[in-house]
Formats: sequence, C-alpha cells, structure tokens
Amino acid sequence: MNKAVSYLMHLHDLTIKKFHDGLTNKEFTALEVAEDYFKYIDERDKEIGAYLSLMKDEALKQAEHADLTVAQGKNVGLLAGVPLAIKDNILITGQPATAASKILENYKASYDATVITNLKQAGAVFLGKTNMDEFAMGSSTENSAFQKTKNPHDLERVPGGSSGGSAAAVASHMALAALGSDTGGSIRQPASFCGVVGLKPTYGAVSRHGLIAMASSLDQIGPLTKTVEDAAIIFQALAGRDRFDSTTAETQYGDELRNPKLEDIKNMTIGLPDEYFVSGVEPAVIKEVESAINALKSLGIKFKQIKLPHTRYALACYYIIMPAEVSSNLARFDGIRYGGATGVNRRSVGLLELYKKNRSRGFGAETKRRIILGTFVLSSGYYDAYYAQAQKVRRLIKNDFDQVFKDVDVILTPVAPTPAFKFGEKTSDPLSMYLSDIFTIPANMAGLPAISIPTNSPIQKLATSKTSLPVGFQLIGKPLHEADILGIGQYYEKIANSV
Repeated sequence: MNKAVSYLMHLHDLTIKKFHDGLTNKEFTALEVAEDYFKYIDERDKEIGAYLSLMKDEALKQAEHADLTVAQGKNVGLLAGVPLAIKDNILITGQPATAASKILENYKASYDATVITNLKQAGAVFLGKTNMDEFAMGSSTENSAFQKTKNPHDLERVPGGSSGGSAAAVASHMALAALGSDTGGSIRQPASFCGVVGLKPTYGAVSRHGLIAMASSLDQIGPLTKTVEDAAIIFQALAGRDRFDSTTAETQYGDELRNPKLEDIKNMTIGLPDEYFVSGVEPAVIKEVESAINALKSLGIKFKQIKLPHTRYALACYYIIMPAEVSSNLARFDGIRYGGATGVNRRSVGLLELYKKNRSRGFGAETKRRIILGTFVLSSGYYDAYYAQAQKVRRLIKNDFDQVFKDVDVILTPVAPTPAFKFGEKTSDPLSMYLSDIFTIPANMAGLPAISIPTNSPIQKLATSKTSLPVGFQLIGKPLHEADILGIGQYYEKIANSV
C-alpha cells in the first residue's frame, strides 16, 4: 500500500468520490488521511480559526473502524472514513455544543442529533466542531463569543455566517466536507463567500432533532462541500423521515441525485426573477452570475424572466418571525440547566435575579437584540400588528413561488449582493449586515431547497482586496426536488472544469 505522498497535495485534491476510490483501492487508509487532516489543522487553523474543538481520539477510532471494514473485504459506503467538520450547534454525544455562546461554554451533548446518527451509520469520521455566529445569529461569524473565523481567500475578510467555520474549514482543506445549518442563508451565503458548495434542503427533508434551535419553522441542516456531487452524497445520507421530528417528510431520493440525465436537464426551464437582478448588487457579482447563466444556456437549458412581487417584503417579515421564534427557543437557556459559565454566585441572589444575571452575561449583543425584538413582536397589543401580519405575508411569498413553479422548474439568482466583506465593515450597522441575506431568506420563508454553487472564475482583485474573491450563484427548486438543483449544478461543474 502506498503512503499518501504529501498530505498538503492530496488533501487539496480530495473529493468524497476520490476519497472513496482511494480507500477501497487501498491507495491510502482512512487513518492516514485523518491523521494528515489533524496535522494540517494544527498548521493552518492558527490563522483561520475554523474549529472551536477537535475530536482527535474519537476520529482516529472511527477511521480505524473504516479501515478494518475495508480490510475484511466488506462493501463500504461512499461516506465510510470521510473526514467531516460539524457546526457547533449540532449535537454529538459527549462533545461540546456551545453554539458559540458563553452561556453554553461548559455544555456537552447527552445525545446525538439524527443527522449525526445517520452519518455514524454511514461510517463518517468527525474531525471537530466548527465556529459560528452565536446561536446562528449573524452573517459573518463575527458574533461568536470565542473567536473570529477568517476567510481563507483573504484573511482580512469574513467567511460569511452563521456557518462560517464550516465553510472556512472546507475551503481551506481542513475538512473534506462539513455540516452547517441554514435559517436565512447561513449555509449558502458563507459557501458563496468561501467558494464552496452549500445546500439548504427542503424544510422537512432533513431532521432538525439535535440541532440547537434558533427559529424552528426556518432552520434546516445541510452540507457544505467541494463539489455538487459531494453535496448530493451527504444529503442522501441525511434525508428521510425521523420519529423525533414531526416536521420531517417521507422522501424518495434515488440515483438521480448523483447521476442526473442530460436529457432531463435540457428539458428544464430556469426562471430569472426581476427582483433579484437590481441596482445595489455589486456589478462584479452580476457579471459572474451572468457567466453562469451563459454556461447553462450552452447545455440547451431554456431561461424565462419571472416575477416574485412579494420578495421585497421577505427581509422585513423574516426579522419579525425569526426573532419571535428566537425569543421562545432561547427562553430555556438560563445559565443553570445546560452548564452555567457566567460566574454568578447562585447563593448570593434570588432565582429571578440569577436568571437575569446569567442571561445578561451569557448572551452576546446580537442574541440579546433578537430576543428583545422577538419578545416585543409577541407581546400583548403588538402580536396582531407585527407577527400575525408577517405570517400572512409569508404565505404570499410562498404563493409567488408556487405560481412561478407552474412555468419554470428552477429559479436562478445571486446568493449575496457582494463578495466577502471586511471585518468590522458592517458590525456597527445591523441593517446593513441583515441585507447580506436578502437573496437567501425567501427560500427559507417558503421552505424550498436551494444551493449555492461557485461560479467558474472568482471576482478578480477588487480595489479593496489583496486577492481574488469567490462568488456563488443560487439555484432554488420546488419542494423535495433537490434532484433538479443538484443535477443542474453537476452539469455546470462539468462545463466549468472543462474550461
């Protein structure tokens, strides 16, 4: 058996399919690759800051188990031995699950999230837990209570958020793939900023059991990967009905996720919504998205201009519905039940005062802002004026998508108005930060599957950047039609790789 020559070279080149072929052909072992990842993490993560905690002992045991299965001549699945990074709001038994918040600094999970159970059954290896915006509230990973994750393409810029640690880990080759969560764009936007693929599944396609809840009617777990095929492989392992999550649906996903037929792709029509190609989007972003459109046209795919008139209200509605659910979901965190880390002497104050002090010290500024806003819109006299109205408009947004999907199969849009921005550029202006998710939020509001795919070429050096910056385009599909967006994405990659 040939030892992997240079871990730096082969880690950069690996995809899940390449890893599987190398493992089963005994070109390397899962243990060798896992050890190489930890060596590289030890070198690179000092400057990137993608990981909050590592699981080296457990990971090496998982890798050894995959190697034993191969040595015994048994068939192994595509995810056997694959080294993954996991966002720190997804529970793994016995491991930290801080959600990047001081109030959970000492908490360790007592059970596995369903997605983790599925991946364990598939034989995956977990390298560690990744940094994020606190309780997934943010678009830059600057809201983490512990550290700032840097964009691997430009260390002066953010990786996006809230799954910035997961995106940066994959983009910097410190994980072969990763899991993130997406409430309003938290997988797709960092995927675009870091130049990787990010898939938000249909609401209910993947179980949320074991995900630390932010906004329960919007949250979804999904993969961040190097290729669209890799996203399809992980998604297929995650999807399905779960008795622990009553919102999950029975799914019927087959080979079409990884092996789309070109004739099916050519018969599709892609919609281009007027509301997404507007002034305010950086011209370089529009140029790259248009280049992706032209590449897809070369496949014979038809395009059609469409209108989603209520899209303009999505951001405002989101920032009413999401904080309302945040205020309810985060009420359970009192600094006592999940491992207090706030340093308050419990015997020196009454119970109510203890709650106040723990939550005041344990939550960061953005989390407090959203809890307060959510409590306000749910309060007596304001519920009907704000929350109830937002839910009505949410239905209108969903109706817009239902209507256009009678004429088109998939919708194509930018992922974000800009490429990755610099640290501190938007932190003083919350509204400016919230606008980073203006193109991703509607898919969450309507519960639709959506994917961010890197364009063929990065934006060449901007005046404010030392290096070229990646940018992604977004494909939005019909409910439970992940195969459509994954299929188009895989054929786009074939075009991009042939150039």
